[in-house]
Amino acid sequence: MKLCYNQATTLENSNLVKDLEYCEKNGYDYIEIRTMDKLPEYLKDHTLDELKHFFQTNHIKPLALNALVFFNNRDEAGYKEIITEFKGMMETAKALNIPYVVAVPLVTEEKILKSEIKRSCVNVLTELSEIAKTYGVKVALEFIGHPQCTVNTFGQAYEIVEAVGRDNIGLVLDCFHFHAMGSNISDLEKADISKIFILHMDDTEDFPVSFLTDEDRVWPGHGAINLDQMLSILKEKGYSGAVSVELFRPEYYQLSAEEAIKTAKDTTVEVVSKHFTLETTK
Repeated sequence: MKLCYNQATTLENSNLVKDLEYCEKNGYDYIEIRTMDKLPEYLKDHTLDELKHFFQTNHIKPLALNALVFFNNRDEAGYKEIITEFKGMMETAKALNIPYVVAVPLVTEEKILKSEIKRSCVNVLTELSEIAKTYGVKVALEFIGHPQCTVNTFGQAYEIVEAVGRDNIGLVLDCFHFHAMGSNISDLEKADISKIFILHMDDTEDFPVSFLTDEDRVWPGHGAINLDQMLSILKEKGYSGAVSVELFRPEYYQLSAEEAIKTAKDTTVEVVSKHFTLETTK
């Protein structure tokens, strides 16, 4: 298993240049690049060619563009914006040789029937699949463990991916989101492991189900999630993708970027290495 860094972990105390420098120094294999903020910020003073050159001349490589946000149950104008944005992401993925794009479902106060959510997700993901296949890119649906997210459990997300039925459409399994809305561990036990493209590693304070927010995340192994149970299932089923550490902890944003990146690695390795061999370089 290879180790990846998600830029959310230093969202408020770093940038793409520093994240790449410190991730390379600390032996990460991959990085998930935030397209909402960190990549546009980088491109104000740099070019995609510069970023491509960095990846060509260093060990670390890009794993995913994160993320295509709120892709489902949009009005006509919103739907067209999503398709246009995704096509732009495909060009970026092609330029940087990025294998995955993460897609995040709509978060809304509006009550939408689950049947309508599924219908919309399946339709849009099927179209994204068609666009992505010409680029050799895969789309990873990330369910969000929050009551107001339209797709908020592993079982619901897996059902959508199964309905799409395309090899380039799969899932992000985020341990926090799995725990936060009480996803059923039996759904993970029954899942086709090839449908899980990326594993997000994190932990959380012990608040009740449906009350957790991203700010409650803590270093892996420092919280209430039964990570050993999840990792043992993934190991038994033959998961071979990357593990990407993703935290949104405000107090961690007070650390230096390098300290946060190093601690994120150390805590992730400590938890994951009980079950998988991590191919880290340092």
